[in-house]
Amino acid sequence: MTDREWDEKLHIETAGRDDSFEDDHHHPYEPTPYAVLERIAQSGYLHPGDQIVDYGSGKGRAAFYFHSQLGCSVIGIEREAALYQDAMDNAVSYREGTGLQTDGFPGIWFLCEDAEQYEIPETDAFYFFNPFSVTILRSVIRRILESFYTYGRATKLFFYYPEDECVAYLMTEEELEYFDDISTKDLFGDDPRECVLVFGIG
Repeated sequence: MTDREWDEKLHIETAGRDDSFEDDHHHPYEPTPYAVLERIAQSGYLHPGDQIVDYGSGKGRAAFYFHSQLGCSVIGIEREAALYQDAMDNAVSYREGTGLQTDGFPGIWFLCEDAEQYEIPETDAFYFFNPFSVTILRSVIRRILESFYTYGRATKLFFYYPEDECVAYLMTEEELEYFDDISTKDLFGDDPRECVLVFGIG
């Protein structure tokens, strides 16, 4: 299905790109293509009942997809109030249109706050579609590691279309274990950034 058809199926509106929120450390809003989300879902790394934190969740596309297709619970972290409100509006139409509950477990929650300030609960996976600079990423990874040391729960991290400097940091962070490179080049052309890097902790 096309992205538009997926949005219609899930009764949400997530299409388009918005550069108005961009600054030196935060990148524009652009939803992950559904074809990429499908590839992640088919990778075998995520399972029904897993809890995922989606950084830079925008209007909620990844959250609604993983919830509807895998039965995962998802916490979306979004700093921009307008995008957060769009996600909340989508949650209402998603629940009414699909009949799938977005509260309780498994469910979907959206929080409007900075990624660096978010206190991470016990979590199975983290998803990033290039939401911010490597400076912020370093702070977020530190918080993820703190959560691991607190709860002792092994977790996976997914990075779609990562910037070179972010890849360089991730590959040299000793506490991250590189697992896999899920290629998406066949979907959108031979761009070296067209991939999903998978890392693990624990």
